[in-house]
Amino acid sequence: MADERFEEHLRHPQNRGREPVGGRVGVAGGAPCGDLVRVAVAVDGDHVVDAGFEASGCGAIVAAGSAAADLVLGASLLNAARVGSAQIADALGGLSPGKLHAADLAADALARALGEAAFRDASAPPASERVLVAMSGGVDSAVAALRCAQEPGAEVAAVTLELWRDPENDAESSCCSASAVRTARAIAHRMGLPHLTLDLRNEFRAGVVEPWLTDHAAGLTPNPCVRCNGHVRLDAMLDLAGRLGAEALATGHYARVDAERGLLRLAADPAKDQTYMLAALRTETLRRMRFPLGDLTKPEVRAIAAEHDLPVARTPDSQDLCFLAGTGRSAFLGRHGGLRERPGDIYDRAGRRLGRHRGAHLYTVGQRRGLRVGGAEEPLYVLATDARANTVTVGAKAELATRTVRVRGARMHAPDDQIDAVKLRYRAQPVPCTLRGTEITLDTPVDGAAPGQTAVFLGGDRILGCATIVA
Repeated sequence: MADERFEEHLRHPQNRGREPVGGRVGVAGGAPCGDLVRVAVAVDGDHVVDAGFEASGCGAIVAAGSAAADLVLGASLLNAARVGSAQIADALGGLSPGKLHAADLAADALARALGEAAFRDASAPPASERVLVAMSGGVDSAVAALRCAQEPGAEVAAVTLELWRDPENDAESSCCSASAVRTARAIAHRMGLPHLTLDLRNEFRAGVVEPWLTDHAAGLTPNPCVRCNGHVRLDAMLDLAGRLGAEALATGHYARVDAERGLLRLAADPAKDQTYMLAALRTETLRRMRFPLGDLTKPEVRAIAAEHDLPVARTPDSQDLCFLAGTGRSAFLGRHGGLRERPGDIYDRAGRRLGRHRGAHLYTVGQRRGLRVGGAEEPLYVLATDARANTVTVGAKAELATRTVRVRGARMHAPDDQIDAVKLRYRAQPVPCTLRGTEITLDTPVDGAAPGQTAVFLGGDRILGCATIVA
């Protein structure tokens, strides 16, 4: 029976070469395996009204493409999003280990097509019990999805964003790669949840990576995660949630929300709090957000994952920017921004030349590591950089101390007089302060503020706004 079902799809492929009118396309495969599959689907309202595929390579990829298109044709969008590698393999009567790769590729192509169709064309009726959960393939988002699914009457769907793809990256340690997407989809399907893939690589490059490269060229120290969350990722997923009829979007961030005021609140676990990275979100956005991990600690999250046998219970946390996974900042700046190493001079504040550096764009205020200065009586730190002159100014740690920080581009959610503290870096402790216009006055001095970083303003445990540090 298994061989008959495989042979039927192989010899008489369903909808091969079919091009649905208004269809959206997903592609997977190619070099180095040689197998390539293209799936196209058309969505009207909340149903897949047409589907087709094309494939080249081994016979298994043709059969898998045929099964994928056949499985989703006429299905509701969310039921179609439950189709993955296992369902495709089952439709073929089971596949040998050597042929499972074909089901994986067909599932990848189908997921991309469904995600694009959902994002561009879907229009499901509102359902107050429906929640869309952002899944990255890590333990935090998996437990967030689990907690949402455990709510009485909840109807949960999952989405994973593919934001970056580069052969120099370590796909296994990136939370936005094609590999991470596949892992997240497998976890979602294991939990019985429909899963969609959203390809935002073009939007991510234009809205996050290009500004990051431009800021480095200007000698700034940008924070791409604040920009990504505030202008790219969450806005796109909220748009998708609306098209799916979902009332809210949930993520695995460690944060809480004051829903009445539309303000972020610090997470219960200060060691994992991620409100800094979410500070640019608008109040209207926050009213639709859910953060199921906001009252938990990381050990508690891992314990929940282990209790429910989630395969990511012990997955290490990502330690770097998602698009830098597996490659260094210097190499990335050179490869994608044309910012090659450009040796220049290191000076002290008196103008004395102390040594040479690799390029002013590679240094930030407060940095100590990587300075090629010998013979100093005490450790030296970066006090300032000048990208145009390609110089770095260094000095003793005491010379970093400042009680005044200037900012620009403030995005405020409350009056300035409600501010009582500011965070000047992601892992920095809040410092009591006052804000007047574009100038922050700190109650106690800090060891430097890096131009380009984000200043996040607090009132108690609530995030009241943010701005970009000028100097």
